[in-house]
Amino acid sequence: MQLGVNSVLFGGHDLRTAFQHIKWAGYDAVEISALDGCGAFGDPLGEHLHLANWRADAPLIRDVREEFGLPITAMEVGPLDEERVRRAFEAGAELGIPIINIGPSGKSGAPGDLEACIERMATLAAEAEQHGVCLCVKAHIGNSMFNTATTLQAMAAIPSPAFGIDMDPSHIHRGGEVPKDALKQVVSRVRHVHIRDSGPGPAPGKAEEQACGRGKIDLFGYLGVLLDAGYAGPVNLEIIGGSQYEVSRSAIIAAESCGYLKAIIQAYRR
Repeated sequence: MQLGVNSVLFGGHDLRTAFQHIKWAGYDAVEISALDGCGAFGDPLGEHLHLANWRADAPLIRDVREEFGLPITAMEVGPLDEERVRRAFEAGAELGIPIINIGPSGKSGAPGDLEACIERMATLAAEAEQHGVCLCVKAHIGNSMFNTATTLQAMAAIPSPAFGIDMDPSHIHRGGEVPKDALKQVVSRVRHVHIRDSGPGPAPGKAEEQACGRGKIDLFGYLGVLLDAGYAGPVNLEIIGGSQYEVSRSAIIAAESCGYLKAIIQAYRR
């Protein structure tokens, strides 16, 4: 598996600064943030790839990627917005970014919302296949696809090889499930992993409280399921709420998490 960082952790800083500190923290890859708007903490999320005019960003992205030798394994788009997702497919195909991560639409338990979300994702997955990229979605608290059962429903309804699951243990944990047990049920379709720790919820906590090893999630068991399954895809640290932090503070969070995750992987392989 390939450990990386979602650049949203450095959302208050430019792209080169993000790549530089991700490299220094010991990671092998980057997930580029194309998130717009504000997060749960009210802070700007940090849009390092502006989908409204992504071609203008492309030269800088290529230059920075080459300078630091960090492949971009994924792009996070955020909520399911067809126009932005289609632009992400174009940008991903042009820039060699293989995975486009989205969140589901609709509300938990609202009649018809999950079915409508699945229909939209199925249509987009067919378009992703044409662009040579993979559309990934994660269960998200509060949305129509929010737990293992709804994830399995989406998996069954969308057989396209260009559709995969982005498995984020923090949302599963905060929803009252055991992430490692949930992962076993969906791992066959997991194409991307957002990794972070979390308290009991409903929010994951401040950025530093999401650093791997500081929360309540059994990340040792979680990574063990991935390793047992032979998962070889991206595992990207996604920490929200740090875009207003000084760069050194975000870098410390990234480095702390990297050491923790690498120690788990080394210990599990012994």
